[in-house]
Amino acid sequence: MKFRKKHNEASEVFTDSLNDILFILLMFFLIVATMANPNVIKVGLPRGTKDTKAKQNIMVSIDKEQQFYIGSNKIERSFIDSALIREIEKYRATVDTPTVVINADTSSYYGEVFRIMRLSKKSGARVVANVK
Repeated sequence: MKFRKKHNEASEVFTDSLNDILFILLMFFLIVATMANPNVIKVGLPRGTKDTKAKQNIMVSIDKEQQFYIGSNKIERSFIDSALIREIEKYRATVDTPTVVINADTSSYYGEVFRIMRLSKKSGARVVANVK
């Protein structure tokens, strides 16, 4: 009897190119992860493609001397709340939800702008703030 020794070679997979691809993918994801910093908040301003504008019912302006205007009428600071509510109620009779546009100077107090916004929202109007 002749016993023959069998040579079983283990099959091998050539992984050199696979290692290269995995290394490149790892480097790509590491670079992209460092560029996408979650602590930075980017705010994109909307850009319109058409020349249509929302109907601006009520214009409230605050200039650099902290003077209030509804339309072109100057309103005293102590009467701005009641005058704005009166204007919103006047436009509510013709329009479902009137729009209040706030034009504020950059040197105006933002507390006043937020007060006008809050009062307008509470009265049932849409608010658009425009800071110049």
